[in-house]
Amino acid sequence: MKKINKSINNKTILITGGTGSFGKMFVKYVLDNYKPKKIIIFSRDELKQFNMQEQLKKYKKKLRFFLGDIRDKDRLNIALRDVDIIIHAAALKQVDSAEYNPTEYVKTNVIGAQNIIECSIQNNIKKVIALSTDKASSPINLYGATKLCSDKLFVSANYYSGKNIFSVVR
Repeated sequence: MKKINKSINNKTILITGGTGSFGKMFVKYVLDNYKPKKIIIFSRDELKQFNMQEQLKKYKKKLRFFLGDIRDKDRLNIALRDVDIIIHAAALKQVDSAEYNPTEYVKTNVIGAQNIIECSIQNNIKKVIALSTDKASSPINLYGATKLCSDKLFVSANYYSGKNIFSVVR
């Protein structure tokens, strides 16, 4: 991760799914190696947020914890006020669970992605980086299909917004 541009210094970063495994590592790495103005951890799990606050006490002045779900566009719009950069890591990810709960995966991984895009444009976010998965490259299951759809939405959003602010990393 050493190749992160120093342009994240003095920026407000919001990470969706920030209490997940990637989010915890990413937040710690950024706080240890850069000087962000603020990092907002946006997730729907209050216990994981509490535990993360305890683990990162020494950074408490730089951290904000925001309960919310990417499915809730109104809440997302509130969270994105004055944010410069979004790291979108929120997703439902269990392959087996997706087959039994397909609408939940569509609501989170597809509609949630669309909410991120629309709210980012409304809030003039400077950069949005969405995390993908290898399962989106040639999907053979619903999870991979929802992530492929999400990826396509983010890439196409650059045409929709008229700016090159959306990226997908795999």
